[in-house]
Amino acid sequence: MNIDQVVTQCQAAGVRLVRFLYCDNGCTIRGKLVPMERLAGRMASGQGLTLAMQAMNMLDQLQPVEGMGPVGEIRLVPDPDSLVILPYAPHSAAMMCDMIKLDREPWEACPRSFLKRMIARLADAGMTMQAAMEGEFSLFREEAPGKYVPIDTGLCFSTISMTAAADVVDAMVAAFEAQGISVDAYYPELGHGQHEMPLRHAPVLRAADNQIWFRETIRSVAAQHGIIASLAPKPMPDQAGNGCHIHWSLWDLEGKRNVLYDPADPYLLSKVAYHFIAGVLTHLPGLLALTTPSYNSFRRLQPHFWSSAYTAWGPDNREAAVRVASGVWGSEATSINMELKSADSSSNPYLALGGLIAAGLDGVRRELTVGDPALIDPGNYSDAERAARGIRRFPTTQAEALDALEADPVLMEALGPVLANAYITVKRSEYAAFSAEDIDFEIKHHIYKF
Repeated sequence: MNIDQVVTQCQAAGVRLVRFLYCDNGCTIRGKLVPMERLAGRMASGQGLTLAMQAMNMLDQLQPVEGMGPVGEIRLVPDPDSLVILPYAPHSAAMMCDMIKLDREPWEACPRSFLKRMIARLADAGMTMQAAMEGEFSLFREEAPGKYVPIDTGLCFSTISMTAAADVVDAMVAAFEAQGISVDAYYPELGHGQHEMPLRHAPVLRAADNQIWFRETIRSVAAQHGIIASLAPKPMPDQAGNGCHIHWSLWDLEGKRNVLYDPADPYLLSKVAYHFIAGVLTHLPGLLALTTPSYNSFRRLQPHFWSSAYTAWGPDNREAAVRVASGVWGSEATSINMELKSADSSSNPYLALGGLIAAGLDGVRRELTVGDPALIDPGNYSDAERAARGIRRFPTTQAEALDALEADPVLMEALGPVLANAYITVKRSEYAAFSAEDIDFEIKHHIYKF
């Protein structure tokens, strides 16, 4: 789609304001709005933004990142193909933006441009990626300041929970349909008021954009029904946490052959699949700083909670970090895919998916090998058995994951020094802020931010 087509579509829908959106290093969705009469010009020239915004954490505390102060700016340049007419905001549309320097080159601190660089590396290796993110969320009513009550106390997959959420879920599905986003399934989950609505797979850049629309849609539609929807990893400390598992498959450049598939293998996996898994597991301690990046994330990543806590892999093992998802009967060649369990919606999806690609490609490049699959909960192995299998416990705090990221030369090189420095500085400031406060402060800010 080009600028004229975007303008025409927006005019036909009666749009007055268009949101130019991005996801920052605090993993918050932010943006600026452009009136229709300025849309064509601003799409061509971009909307100005101070460099300092990529040094802002999720508490709106500006961090001392070199080159990200009061001097200088970049442009938010929207991707016309990302246009959606917003069904939950009157006379509004939105597009996802790349951060472009004044010399018209991508800014090194732009997360969306980072994912594009990793997609190009994947293409150089002769592959493309399809991905989908399985978002879980909790529905609350705030009965008093700081008192969040789930809309139901039903059981996992319970029809009672379906009924309690029927009106708001119907409106959510309708909103996704209106935006051209395909929902794969829906069901109530284990926690009180917890629900899951996976989206269909898409090319990886579109999958990242879809995760932004998912977060925006779930929260906005719920608000129209007087409900708080939170995608925070652990909004209720005594209930199941909200993950956002990443499913991915790798294809040849023509998109005709799933390169993860080998019918001769016991698990139907190719050598490339095993190398990619090995790369992900090797880099997972640092990768967690991108896929489960918030202070709240590490309340969820506990053994025996079905969220993964160890660098293990296995076929349909929902306690393993990487689950090999069994294929659809009769269509295994096209449906075999991987699932990264250690991911949640407090992440910036461009960083999470780009980091996943960088880690996996390192495994392919170096032909890394994996140990035997975990056919039981890896938390049930003894320490000696885990050591023999090369299975490591995850970092247990945001700070430890950031240390692992900073010590990982592959991920740091992929991010580049500008983005890596800004991201780590912002996230370390969040750890310092939340570790100095009580759990009520943590829950309040994560419930409303994600």
